Amino acid sequence: MFHILVVDDDKNTRLFLKTVLENAKYNVTTASNGKEALSVLDCTHIDLVILDIMMPEMDGYRFTEILRESNNSLPVLMVSAKQQPEDKKRGFLVGTDDYMTKPIDEEEMLLRIKALLRRAQIVSERKITVGNVVLDYDSYTVKGNGEVIELPQKEFLLLYKLLSYPGKIFTRIQLMDEIWGTDSDTGWETVTVHIGRLRKRFEGWQEFEIESVRGLGYKAVKKV
Repeated sequence: MFHILVVDDDKNTRLFLKTVLENAKYNVTTASNGKEALSVLDCTHIDLVILDIMMPEMDGYRFTEILRESNNSLPVLMVSAKQQPEDKKRGFLVGTDDYMTKPIDEEEMLLRIKALLRRAQIVSERKITVGNVVLDYDSYTVKGNGEVIELPQKEFLLLYKLLSYPGKIFTRIQLMDEIWGTDSDTGWETVTVHIGRLRKRFEGWQEFEIESVRGLGYKAVKKV
């Protein structure tokens, strides 16, 4: 069972979130500020953090900064009454994985948590399974249909990125920055070339396909 840490200085909010999460079959630990939350992490295995921003002792921004500075990739969902674009932007810049504003929609929160936990498992296992197809990050291989295909690094990373977020549209610029790096001199057209190669390699495979979204970019679609 997944263990979630709820960090909020408001007692009623902590109790509310604890109840919602426990009803959804999660184990829950609470903390009243970032400093207390760090102490919890020192002695308890946590799978995901739900985090308020404005708290005494240590706020949510600083807590997240400390996590990321120590290379801790623990999923963080910020839940705050701060709704301005600059507040959300700052949250993502310090390293949060997702951001929700209060008042909270319980169903939406649970769906977001499920998605974050699924992505975290993909990262930790370094594998993606789509039906009978397995992408292995450590070997840059795709296994399926009775064969094992070792891909060039950029092609594998591109496919792995798309299948990590099935249905999500990525622009060519986003994929370029993610796979080739923001300092690359290569033009975004190379993304189109690599997508074409991937489509040719996996033509006829029933488990997934890469779709073009006119005027936007690309997305991976799972068929199983």
